[in-house]
Amino acid sequence: MTDESGQTAPVTLPAPNPEYSQEPNQPRPYTDYTIEVEAPGFEPVRVTGSELLPDELSIQPITMNPLEVSDDQAEEDINIPDHTLYGEYPPKIPEAEIKTDPETGEIVLSRVVIPEYIVVHDGVPDDTSAPNYYVRYKDYIKNVASSEIYATWPYETLVANILAIESFTMNRIYTEFYRNKGYPFTITSSTAFDQKWIYGRNVFESIDNAVEDVFLNYLSRPNIRQPLLTQYCDGRQVQCPQWMRQWESKTLGEQGYSAIEILRAFYGGSIYINARRRSPASPPRIQATRSPSAAAAVRS
Repeated sequence: MTDESGQTAPVTLPAPNPEYSQEPNQPRPYTDYTIEVEAPGFEPVRVTGSELLPDELSIQPITMNPLEVSDDQAEEDINIPDHTLYGEYPPKIPEAEIKTDPETGEIVLSRVVIPEYIVVHDGVPDDTSAPNYYVRYKDYIKNVASSEIYATWPYETLVANILAIESFTMNRIYTEFYRNKGYPFTITSSTAFDQKWIYGRNVFESIDNAVEDVFLNYLSRPNIRQPLLTQYCDGRQVQCPQWMRQWESKTLGEQGYSAIEILRAFYGGSIYINARRRSPASPPRIQATRSPSAAAAVRS
């Protein structure tokens, strides 16, 4: 049952051995759960595949639509696929980290701006059947980070990866990469073209907190205003010698490297962290689920 704020109490549930998320090629390090939410006057929601890592708080957002008279049997089904470090996804198609060619993204913005919302195309660019979603920028970063890295990794590793995710996203925004190609969206959910974003997925508290710490930041090089298109890969299933390798970033974090030291180990010593102001304040979060050893809580 939810409280007056629409939040559930934490629910503790079983999760796998914590060691599984510390090395590649291990059994699946998370348990996936099905969450069903019902409320009078609203369409029920069913989430399949909500991930719970051991000793981590998992936040599952739930948004419910008012029930129409003719839709008394309607139910929204959300399916969360495997994490990118466990499942199989297409590798990133390499691109230049700086966009200068009008054919690949003319720079039209006069300054770097962190928007309130971005438009995410849930498929490859040319898939006209894929839906577009308006997503708060900060929520997008939390979603991608929870899809791309494990929340059980060291804090500095989380921050390094989040900064790379933010900088990649800001490059797409600043260069208006897709809009200059005639597409009505900011970025896609395809790992071949961009980063993995999953509609309706849960996020993890440690990642949520790390994003709150650095969400106004991105990565730059001297005398270049444009945020870097910081591409990356897992370094195990996919090799990318010139980019950040996620499993190696975890190892560096365990060795005591700071986030910027981790990033410089992959992208070179000239990279630095830049910051921008953000205009309007974000509205408060609406909902959530939890998981230590595994625990769960839902906010709707």
